[in-house]
Order: sequence, then structure tokens, then C-alpha cells
Amino acid sequence: QVQLVESGGGLVQPGGSLRLSCAASGRIFSIRAMGWYRRAPGKQRELVATITSGGTENYADAVKGRFTISRDNAKNTVYLQMSSLKAEDTAVYYCNFVVINLTNYWGKGTLVTVSS
Repeated sequence: QVQLVESGGGLVQPGGSLRLSCAASGRIFSIRAMGWYRRAPGKQRELVATITSGGTENYADAVKGRFTISRDNAKNTVYLQMSSLKAEDTAVYYCNFVVINLTNYWGKGTLVTVSS
């Protein structure tokens, strides 16, 4: 059974940085894309960033220039480097893997709180 486990969330001051990681356990093959989504309090889940197997990156406008997504295919791991964090980045962050048959896998989420 495939499980995604996020780590790296926490409390950070505005302007600070955090790095999230998400690793897959279990047998998972042919990952087409990896991504990060978030759900802020009182809001719907939204896309943050995605990266394809070929390395093509896509970002939400709200995080462009501040967040960077990367992946380690050998480790089935995706990262999200977050810089210049703002209060509005406060949310639960979820990682997502899409495999070749379009099955989606989701992590349970990690909380990021940006506050002074």
C-alpha cells in the first residue's frame, strides 16, 4: 500500500523560510507528476506547485518567485522550498503524486503557520 508522508511544517515568522518534504513508501511506479496543494482556514484546497516526470514546473501565481518545487526520482520524494513567507501562506500543505494510470495519492498534510 502506497503512503505519502509529509514533513517540515511548523511555525515561522513572516519573511522566513521552510522546506517541506514528501516521501512515498510502498511500491509505487511510473510517477507522472508530483505536487503540493494547500488548504487555508476557511478556504478550499488550492494548487501550490507541480512538477512532471520531465521536470516541468508549474506554480500558482501567489507563490511564484518565492516557492520552488523539486523532486528526487530515485527516492520518490518531492520538496517545496518556501521563502519570503507571508501570513497568507498559513495552511495545511498536502503532497500529491499522480501515477501513469492517473491514480492520485495524497499525504495527510503538514501544517505551516506564518506568524510573528
